[in-house]
Amino acid sequence: MVAARMACVLSLGLLGLVNTAALAQTDPPPAPDQAPPSQVLVEGKRPGPGLWKVSKDGHVMWVVGMYAPLPPKMEWDDARVDRLIGQSQEVLEPPGAGVGVGVWGGLKALTALPSIVGMVKNPDGAKLHDILPAETYARWSVLKDKYLGDNDSVESFRPFFAAQTLMQAGMKKSGLSGGTEVRKQIVSLAKKRDVKLTQTGFSVELDDPVRLIKDLKNSQIEDMSCFTKTLDRLESDIDAARLRANAWANGNIAEISKLEYAEREDACDEALINSPAAQKHPAFQNMRERRLASWMKAAERALASNTSTVAMLTMSDILGPRSYLAALQAKGYTVENPK
Repeated sequence: MVAARMACVLSLGLLGLVNTAALAQTDPPPAPDQAPPSQVLVEGKRPGPGLWKVSKDGHVMWVVGMYAPLPPKMEWDDARVDRLIGQSQEVLEPPGAGVGVGVWGGLKALTALPSIVGMVKNPDGAKLHDILPAETYARWSVLKDKYLGDNDSVESFRPFFAAQTLMQAGMKKSGLSGGTEVRKQIVSLAKKRDVKLTQTGFSVELDDPVRLIKDLKNSQIEDMSCFTKTLDRLESDIDAARLRANAWANGNIAEISKLEYAEREDACDEALINSPAAQKHPAFQNMRERRLASWMKAAERALASNTSTVAMLTMSDILGPRSYLAALQAKGYTVENPK
């Protein structure tokens, strides 16, 4: 996959239609040898953070805070969550957005697959050195050599995709990978205990997926801010990610709360969400607000219907500036932080 943040953007629905085909073209090669970072990543079985407790009128929802990327040699201890799932009537999956294209839309989308790769590359065959200021390109070249080695194919990528590829390679070189393991464990526990699993996202319906793909391919993306912030913050963001990964693994909520979620992420999200192609398609308007509203509807229904519920949210949706739990608290629910 191109990058952890790219996956996050896709979870909002933008480009969901072309996820597999486009991103398969941008997997970074093994990074060149490099001295290991000074921050040692944890290994072995770890507790992860405690659970947030949301309650009202005797009904409770236990919220698991997920984080990615994590150390590949870490094993999450799921014993407590397993017990809570066994006592619950429902497990809520994390919020996201699916893409629906209908029967005819699906057939038309298949005919467009060969051109999807063109979205990743700069229009008219331009290379990064053709479109970047000389100073910016020089900075890119240093980091590219360090983390991507002789991967010259990335030179034809749009700045957005080049930035995500560089960030993914940097994370991998620093011993961070994956990020879906915790979710998979929880889903597996729910299925093992035959507890209801509920999607909390919404579906984006596309009448003409071929037109969307062509618009994305041919339009400019205002991604220079995303690209420059990636160069500015790459190595500090990697260090922060390692600190957060350790803090998550050891259940250190205070340490996680002190670490900011990098502004680079918002700049890269906005590059796609506010792109001219996305703005032309009403289905992609107000994605963040619709994502929150869809999750809130599912959470409030579960809290009203079930004695006990287990829910999954990313740490940024819990602790970030747009906290989902703060939204529940504002509606009169009691929210208790992990001890």
